[in-house]
Amino acid sequence: MDENCLDCIHIRDLACRCIVGINPEERVKRQEVLINVTMWADLHDACASDDIAETVDYKKVKEGILAMVEASSYNLVERLASEIAAVCLQANRVRRVRVVLDKPGALRFARSVAVDLTRERGEV
Repeated sequence: MDENCLDCIHIRDLACRCIVGINPEERVKRQEVLINVTMWADLHDACASDDIAETVDYKKVKEGILAMVEASSYNLVERLASEIAAVCLQANRVRRVRVVLDKPGALRFARSVAVDLTRERGEV
């Protein structure tokens, strides 16, 4: 299938808590991050069959993301976003993933700081 004809599955506003940051107080206390994921996959077979085995099981992807993030301890949101992308690309049908990771309250006077990255199977 042409890569431009892939379908998307979104996981929106997945909130979890983890250790992330370079400042001493960020290395001790868990803080909330907000995750948005778009996964590109060929969903034609799932549309025709109505069978979960023919699609991306987004509940399993979500569980994998939560388990990894909540156990993580990274300095940079960039690294955390990259690791989230790797979790998503473990799902067999996912060919490309976009991760937008928000760290609310990271900057004074700003609602959030976010990292937005896209990875393809074989890159991560």
